[in-house]
Amino acid sequence: MAMTPLDHAHADMIENPDDDALRLKFYRRLADTTLFLLLAREPEGEVLDPEILEIDNRETANIERYALAFDTEERLGAFAESYRGEGLPYAALPGRVIAQSLAGKGVGLALNLDVAVSSITLPAAAMDWLSDTLAAEPEEGESTLIAIAPPVGLPDDLIEGLEEKLVNAAGLASHAVFVKGTYSDQREGWLLAFIDARPGAEKALARATHEALVFSGTDLASVDVAFFASNDPICEHLDHMGLRYEFPDPDAPEPDEDGFAEIEAGPGTKPDEPPILR
Repeated sequence: MAMTPLDHAHADMIENPDDDALRLKFYRRLADTTLFLLLAREPEGEVLDPEILEIDNRETANIERYALAFDTEERLGAFAESYRGEGLPYAALPGRVIAQSLAGKGVGLALNLDVAVSSITLPAAAMDWLSDTLAAEPEEGESTLIAIAPPVGLPDDLIEGLEEKLVNAAGLASHAVFVKGTYSDQREGWLLAFIDARPGAEKALARATHEALVFSGTDLASVDVAFFASNDPICEHLDHMGLRYEFPDPDAPEPDEDGFAEIEAGPGTKPDEPPILR
């Protein structure tokens, strides 16, 4: 089976254990990947009963509990066949939803266990951290932009992270432009300007940017987000000076309030109706 994006992110992290940026990249990929969560029984409405694997940690004399998830249906099927000798029910959920549902329950995540090079057990503390990170809201503020310049020195990890986030935000804006901004208080920083954002989409775009910053390891205070209408005179200067990102085809799947396209309907696909994991 071909390597998946999660396989590559995992391999980079394992090969460079001291590289914080690669570890963050793995968790970013995990959060944004649709995972197939193994269930003990068929779902009951929005209530999911995940199959729980218990492992006796002899070093700590504790029993560790893990939910089982896979990044392809084939991998889930291969594990289920060897685990029970039969198919088991499952739910397709974004990694972020699984992490947020497991947080605080003392349950970790066994990812691609024994069926892929990315096989790894992530402890309950990792699910708590990921959930807290995803729940953090960007800070709001007001400042006056007095000058813009080309965005020299943008971190590659930030650009890559933003591209991955914004590709799932089809139709939420016309385009986005990265520039270097100078403000009335003499503060300087990068500015990501969204042009002709769809009404009500500002929160989703700001959150997507915030997550890209967190998972790229970029200082959160170094990037501001602003929204402009295309008839604003500043837009001509932004397009001339900045790094422009065109949004995907607006005919793509409708993004949810977090700025991520919904997967097939089912438990956990709606952010305001998360599944209940028992």
